Order: sequence, then C-alpha cells, then structure tokens
Amino acid sequence: MSDDFDAVLAAVGPRLRELRRRGGITLTVLAERTGIPVSTLSRLESGQRKPGLELLLPLAKAYRIPLDELVGAPDSGDPRVFPKPFKRHDMTVLPLTRKPGGLQAFKHILPGGRADREPEPRSHEGYHWLYVLNGRLRLVLGDQDLVLAAGEVAEFDTHLPHWFGNADEHPVEYLSILGPQGERFHVRARYRRD
Repeated sequence: MSDDFDAVLAAVGPRLRELRRRGGITLTVLAERTGIPVSTLSRLESGQRKPGLELLLPLAKAYRIPLDELVGAPDSGDPRVFPKPFKRHDMTVLPLTRKPGGLQAFKHILPGGRADREPEPRSHEGYHWLYVLNGRLRLVLGDQDLVLAAGEVAEFDTHLPHWFGNADEHPVEYLSILGPQGERFHVRARYRRD
C-alpha cells in the first residue's frame, strides 16, 4: 500500500508541470491564481516537495479538474451496491430494497412452461401487495383461484393461505411488496375523477 501511495505522489510533480505547460501558463500566473508561492510550485513540479491537500485543492480548482485526476489516483470502482437475484422454487427473485425491517420490494420472474404445477398454499405473518408486469399470474388465495393479467393488482393478509404460479405456459413477471410484520402502504393522496 505504501509503495502505491509513494508512486502516486511521485507522479504528481510531472503531471502538474505537464498541465501547466499544456495550458500555456507560467509559474507566476499560476501563483496568482492559486495563492501558492512560485518557489513552492516549482518545488512541487520538480518533486522536491510532497503535495498536500492545502496545495492540491487550489491547483485542482485552477486547472478545473477533479482532485483524483490531478493526482492520478487509481480508480476506486463503482461504489453502488447492486442487489443480487436469487432462486426460490425455480423462480428468480430480485430484491429491490435493502433495508432490514419494514416494507420489502421484490421483482419475481416465473419461467414459462409451469402451468401444470399443483398449488401448495402457505400462510405466514405479514401483508402482501402484487402488481403483474407481464404474463398471467395464477393466485390461489384461500378458497379463491384467480388469474391476474398484466396491470392488475392484488393485496391480502398473508395469514390467508396463498400460492403464486403461472396461469399458462408463458413466463410471468410481477412486483411484490411484502410487509413482513403486517405493515401496509400509507396512501396519502388519491385522485378521483368526478
């Protein structure tokens, strides 16, 4: 780690000199723009002075480039966290929320060719909301056997035995929001056409 750090610092001086020369700027003009003495700028460019933030920040501003680019810092990679899909009973489930507790959102993808599966309704703690994106979803809810098409919604208490599956041989995609402890949506606005 220390070798990488030393290499980054050693490359700063030549990079600063190249930026200044490419921009056709003299040390005197750069000193006026940054408030850094000419002698300090010269020592920075020659590698006789180690760069610190108090020197690099005004230089980055003067050259109008990010600090990382000014020092040639290695890429840190993409900081975003991407949810990882998982399989459950041949269904692909993509978590859309990552916080523990409260409402949890998922996208479910049921592959095609599974319409002949025998329903196995189960119940558990919670409250469930579904929205079908594509295909036709078979929903067994208590003693009801329903088929939801794209654009249709269902909501129910999960204490009621329930089961999801394909209504035909085609794949199904649906969104699911589950309140594991029975949490529900809080509707704050409704539009009603008069």
